[in-house]
Amino acid sequence: MINCDLPVQALRISVPYVLAALGGVVSERSGVINIGLEGMMLLGAFGTVVGTLMTGSPLAGLGFGLLAGLLLAAVHATATGVFRADHIVSGLAINLLAAGATRVLLKRLYHSSSNSPRIEGITSLVTGHGLLALLAHPLVWVTVGLVAGVWWLLNRTVLGLRLSSVGEHPEAAAAAGLRVLRLRAIGVMMSGMLAGMSGAWLAFDQHQFTDGMSGGRGYIALAAMIFGKWRPVPAAAACILFGSAEAIQMALQGGSAGIPVQLVQTLPYVLTLVALAGAIGRARPPAAVGRPYP
Repeated sequence: MINCDLPVQALRISVPYVLAALGGVVSERSGVINIGLEGMMLLGAFGTVVGTLMTGSPLAGLGFGLLAGLLLAAVHATATGVFRADHIVSGLAINLLAAGATRVLLKRLYHSSSNSPRIEGITSLVTGHGLLALLAHPLVWVTVGLVAGVWWLLNRTVLGLRLSSVGEHPEAAAAAGLRVLRLRAIGVMMSGMLAGMSGAWLAFDQHQFTDGMSGGRGYIALAAMIFGKWRPVPAAAACILFGSAEAIQMALQGGSAGIPVQLVQTLPYVLTLVALAGAIGRARPPAAVGRPYP
């Protein structure tokens, strides 16, 4: 039997996917593949916990999380732009760096190899734990605003059009006087901040940091981005689809449907593969994505 809290769980799970997918859209529209979203989410979650515990303020913790994602994104931007590293290799290195660094710092700062002390999260404007309380959560509204904001940025602003131009044809953009590497770095660092906010949501939702808590969400966000054809609104819709599948999987595990647990656990990943298989042939990535410049 499916729990009546399914919409709440689906929305709660979808929010970090949406934020990370938006980061992927901005980065890849500027021409930089960013599979390092996973690591940026993880370090963002850790930074949020550290900042909250240091200051006692969840808002300050959110700022620390954004900064952590930004700093890791700057590493990726430098590696792919200045040193012309392969984007996939750099992204994997970012993920490994974040996994190792958070594990070491967790042990050093909090003397635990598994989790941090508990923190207070940003609270909803409405008391309770139902759908209304979740819809009134400030970070949910921030996420909705960011979906609209990224769409506006990419389609209605000079900066967004320049980001898209360096992702489609960097040589032509350079001939028009645009600084390709600077614009690509801006796109990557914006994606890092969005991924850091995604990690902050995870930290606030679980009220602590746990080792490896990103749990592959960055990769699923990238799948949603591809399914949404590198557009913010369709990518966000794909995130809600994947989040709903994960919520159904959790509900089936806790219910009495009689379906083997191992089969139920594969549901989100099977859906992701099916969605990618159906979309990837029709999806056209930015023409110069992943291509070093100059």
